[in-house]
Amino acid sequence: MRTAGRHVLGVLSYPSFSRFLVARFLSTLAVQMQSVAVGWQVYAITHNPLDLGFIGLAQFMPFLALILIAGQAADRFDRRLILTLCYAIEVLCAVLLLAFTLTGLKVVWPVFAVLVLFGVARAFSMPTSAAITPNLVPLERFSNAVALNSSTFQVATIAGPTLGGLLYVYGPHIVYSTVTVILLVSVVLMAMVRVPRVVQMDEPATWHAVLEGLRFVRSRPVIFGAISLDLFAVLFGGATALLPAYASDILHVGPTGLGFLRTAPGLGAALTGLMLAVAPVSRHVGRWMFGGVVLFGIATIVLGLSEQFMISMVALFALGAGDMVSVYIRHVLVQLETPDAIRGRVSAVSAVFIGASNELGEFESGLTAVWFGLKPAVVIGGIATLCVAGLWSRWFPSLRTVDRFPGSIPTIHG
Repeated sequence: MRTAGRHVLGVLSYPSFSRFLVARFLSTLAVQMQSVAVGWQVYAITHNPLDLGFIGLAQFMPFLALILIAGQAADRFDRRLILTLCYAIEVLCAVLLLAFTLTGLKVVWPVFAVLVLFGVARAFSMPTSAAITPNLVPLERFSNAVALNSSTFQVATIAGPTLGGLLYVYGPHIVYSTVTVILLVSVVLMAMVRVPRVVQMDEPATWHAVLEGLRFVRSRPVIFGAISLDLFAVLFGGATALLPAYASDILHVGPTGLGFLRTAPGLGAALTGLMLAVAPVSRHVGRWMFGGVVLFGIATIVLGLSEQFMISMVALFALGAGDMVSVYIRHVLVQLETPDAIRGRVSAVSAVFIGASNELGEFESGLTAVWFGLKPAVVIGGIATLCVAGLWSRWFPSLRTVDRFPGSIPTIHG
């Protein structure tokens, strides 16, 4: 255990990675706090549930339109500078939301306009964050770095909404002011990151170059299999979108119980991420990834069948743990299989798949709930996830049989 612990501390001993880790954590925390305030504020003005859907749409549309271009930008320009600018744009968004609030916001279109700008920043930050990580730590520490990065992200997604909700009691202006300060700290930390000089692409900025990431992913069965497996597993197993209805109509636990239910997957993912940071997977990588998806599917089925609060909590915890194993292995595989010169564009393709699985997964879950009922929809989603795991195991045998990560050093797991 001491040896494993030293490996985690060894990752944190690299100053640039530590600054990047804290900056990303603070940015995620602030964005999660802001999302709670925006949702409450918009609904308080319009009392129209459709406007809550427009909140997500306003952020997703610029993301979808720009993500492939953002991937090429991550390969052509200084990744540290891109992230610093993205965090600075997030600061601007928080300041604008604060200004609208202080001047007495009566209509919601200015909020949607700010969220479009935020979606632009998100489009550029996602592939760049993924692409920069291998530049900040040695190869033998990369798997530890991914696990720690994923775990801190989950902690931020757990703590952010809770903190935002508590501060909103004192008014949305308090939330936006706090978010602004936190994001300013993330800008400073990101500006202090030092990235070793890497070879930048010198090919012309054409659509052929932009689509290089897509061609690369399609030509690598391991990468294509890993990304698409994660896409369809989450697409069919998006039961968490139905938790408000599940808490109300099945478990009868009210909003407090819903808060615990929403926390359980993140807690399972965060603790699993910490375990992977201490003792990263080093053998039978493909089997571990499929195992994570299978656990995700089984946990979804248990959730669908459960009518007991504690059983549902355990199922959601296991769901988050299985998802973290799958996400961790996918991320390490994709980054280590990809040459640095196109890592941004490949990360952009991965981000498109992730974004599509989250957005469409919520829509699919709602649609099946309307068609078949709440509990059958969750169970069907879990069964579909298990079917996806079985089909992908057959269609992508090279992914199933991956033993070690590319370029891994057998002794790093301690």
